Amino acid sequence: MRMFAAISFLGLLLAGATAEELPAAAPETAGFSSARLAEVLQRVAEANVPIHSLLLARGDRTILDAEFYPYEQSTLHDMASVTKSVMTSLVAIAAAEGRLELDAPMLSFFPGRRVANLDARKERVTVRQLTQNLSGLACIGYPEEVTLGQMEASADFVQFALDLPMAAEPGSRFDYCSPGMHLLSAILQQATGQTALAYGREKLFGPLGITGLAWDDDPQGVTRGWGDLHLTPHDMEKLGTMWLHGGRWDGEQIVPEQWLHEATTKAVRSDRYENYGAGFWIGPEGEPIPYFQASGRGGQRIVVAPMLQLLVVTTGGGFEPGDVIDPLVSALLDPARPLPPDAAGEARLNQAVAALAAAPDAMPAPELPATAAQVSGKTFAVEPNPYGLSRFRVDFPGGAEASMTIEDPTGTATRPVGLDGIYRWSRGLDGVRYGATGQWTDPSTFVIDYNTIGDIRAYTITARFEGDRVALAVAQRDEPVRVELIGRVE
Repeated sequence: MRMFAAISFLGLLLAGATAEELPAAAPETAGFSSARLAEVLQRVAEANVPIHSLLLARGDRTILDAEFYPYEQSTLHDMASVTKSVMTSLVAIAAAEGRLELDAPMLSFFPGRRVANLDARKERVTVRQLTQNLSGLACIGYPEEVTLGQMEASADFVQFALDLPMAAEPGSRFDYCSPGMHLLSAILQQATGQTALAYGREKLFGPLGITGLAWDDDPQGVTRGWGDLHLTPHDMEKLGTMWLHGGRWDGEQIVPEQWLHEATTKAVRSDRYENYGAGFWIGPEGEPIPYFQASGRGGQRIVVAPMLQLLVVTTGGGFEPGDVIDPLVSALLDPARPLPPDAAGEARLNQAVAALAAAPDAMPAPELPATAAQVSGKTFAVEPNPYGLSRFRVDFPGGAEASMTIEDPTGTATRPVGLDGIYRWSRGLDGVRYGATGQWTDPSTFVIDYNTIGDIRAYTITARFEGDRVALAVAQRDEPVRVELIGRVE
């Protein structure tokens, strides 16, 4: 994936001292054109790109701050594998404190564990090699994270990862390995006596002023080292600014500078367009604007271009960030000095940002087919399926809102469903925000757009009713496979 298109530049915009919060500034003060940024946002909207938020900062000033309906930037968002960059940063902090050695053997942190597939190669795997995805453990991580799925299906994630067979000599081959990143979390917990979440609150999140966050753990209470950290986009911006300044924030060295320099410049050749450092992806050699990034599936990105003092933060529900970021960088008209003020361009940009955040106009409440009354309130027992969905019901009380009730192993939940094109929102016990809209596409077929927007996942549930039977087709946005289910009235 090409992240930055080639542009010429004359000099560098010098960064000021990092403050507790990045102040907002007009794009022209950082050499960007407000009018061109507005054009980029409009093109993104017209293309229906499933982006949730976009932040652009230069010289420690936020020059573009956009959220895209239905996402709100105050909502915690799943960082996916951006978490890996945080995980390796925490390990580096612990190493600087003398809590652990980066070149210590991985297995030295698990003296009480019986480890399967043990050989001399596994005994040589180091903490540092885990951060670089050079452990040599047998991991299938691309294009599908097969080994991660197997680990998540196991009873003990750490034991599963330790038991993986070796596929290569440590240090000899890059394999994207989320289970290896989870081992880092377990190692950090062994070394510090704290979970990665607790240690992170004390050593990283707290100093950056990041208080509202969530980070899931495994069945044994070990923080998930590979993913599932939830932050807001503005807190992502804080992390990126700290990394941009060599690990410093508000005059304090948070992440060791030398480690961060090596983690974001000493690249390991990977099987993708970009190369890899220690928890960070690094732009390939010859890239006109060198950069590194914390990267997660679905469009979660913290992209740092030190030469331009530039930071780009995105969250999304399944898009290619380069399709958004390259046009953004093309709006940087003068990298060396501010542009003249452009009041008209700023007004146009502000209008574009406001339009992206606004809900669309509600449609008139639709006339429902006869099938709606026939199935309303009836519970359908669903055959066994990968989603664990056991019961399904829809209710149509009349007007512009319906409801969907689903039962799975976590319990029973009823979610409101907008019939006027506007999401109706609810929250689960885990705090996740759920939105749903629905429409009848023919007299027998009701289609629900079910969006857990902060957790990246978006589903299309197609329910085709035939007498006492419902045929359900469930498809996740970023997974083309549809799961076909059958339910019958209880």
